[in-house]
Amino acid sequence: MKQICVIGVGYVGLVTSACFADLGNRVVALDVNEQRIANLKKGVMPIYEPGLEELVERNVKAGRLSFTTSYAEALKGAQFAFIAVGTPSSVNGEADLQYVADAARTIARTMTASLIIINKSTVPVGTGDWVADIVKSAQPEPIPFSVVSCPEFLSEGVAIGDFMQPHRTVLGSLDREAAEQVAQLHLPLRAPIIITDLRTAEMIKYASNAFLATKISFINEIANICEALGADVKEVAVGMGYDKRIGSLFLNAGLGWGGSCFPKDVKALAFMAAEKGRHPQLLNAVMDINYDRRKMAVTRLEEMLGSLDGKVVGLLGLAFKPNTDDMRDAPSVDIAQDLAARGAAVRAYDPIALEGARALLPEATMFTDPYRMAEGCDALVVVTEWNEFKQLDLERIHGSLKRPVVFDGRNIYDPAYMELLGYEYRCFGRGSDGG
Repeated sequence: MKQICVIGVGYVGLVTSACFADLGNRVVALDVNEQRIANLKKGVMPIYEPGLEELVERNVKAGRLSFTTSYAEALKGAQFAFIAVGTPSSVNGEADLQYVADAARTIARTMTASLIIINKSTVPVGTGDWVADIVKSAQPEPIPFSVVSCPEFLSEGVAIGDFMQPHRTVLGSLDREAAEQVAQLHLPLRAPIIITDLRTAEMIKYASNAFLATKISFINEIANICEALGADVKEVAVGMGYDKRIGSLFLNAGLGWGGSCFPKDVKALAFMAAEKGRHPQLLNAVMDINYDRRKMAVTRLEEMLGSLDGKVVGLLGLAFKPNTDDMRDAPSVDIAQDLAARGAAVRAYDPIALEGARALLPEATMFTDPYRMAEGCDALVVVTEWNEFKQLDLERIHGSLKRPVVFDGRNIYDPAYMELLGYEYRCFGRGSDGG
């Protein structure tokens, strides 16, 4: 049984802690947020992630997982310390590393035995070297340590599956022996393990997320062209996806990406490139295309209604994607604010994210039932592709709307069926049906 400390109990840290504990390790998860730790000790999760609450409960009961705010307690006997704190994006795209620096300094001042420090947070290329310098300079007395980069590749909503059945594990270090010890931790996952230098491992994370974001922006650009030429982007994506060189994932046209990873990682990579005198034209275009989708949705709805002033518009979905309550960079925020700025009254429903959305969307009236939310609305906008929305009684909703207008920002409904039900229906990229 290995002894592991995980610093930070957000999406990445809590999933990492619970999964490593489930693999038979003893894990102490640390966070400086006292309320968050107090809640975890009571079994109250800080985030919604399918299966996570049960996983945490099982491993706490088994004595493999515990929570603390004390670095001394967390590092006592630890062989590995994962840094999994937030690295939010500044206005210009530069990653904010203050929490990483705080963790590194406190580790240095608290550690009493040799330690492998592992950067799990998504950090700019070169951060591993920087963390090593911080630890070395902050140590009261020299104690051996190594720094390893082990970027996470977790998708919210399926994070536990992504951890337990990864496509690969990427490790980077200047200390090969330390990297191989971290590799041993990951052997039970039975996935390919790639060992590189620190900077290459950090770059693999950014390049991977930028490429996936590019696929989404690409298919949205194709959707625009499909509308103009009378083609159906959903069928185009299916035809493209059968090509093994392309693949079918991340080819869903719609409102684009949001969340905690793609927006800040693409911005950070573009910032790093510009800082070094490179010109990231593709990355800038990827971001521009993505954020244009949000404005485009409101403009299309305004065209359908004639004017948004005085209209009541309901949003189906608030979280940036289904199966999460994460509102970070969610399209719903921009859409709601744009609707309100054009004079519309905004209503909203989401199965999970209502509580977290209230502070972000003071202009929206929140509903706990989609049918009540739809009553008297002039239009509905599908913002998040929750499976629940695919099963709604659309005939019932049609009868409750003031005007049966639906803008489907996720292309979840069949245009012909919506027309049959009597809806004024538009979506993205489905030729004459949607445009």
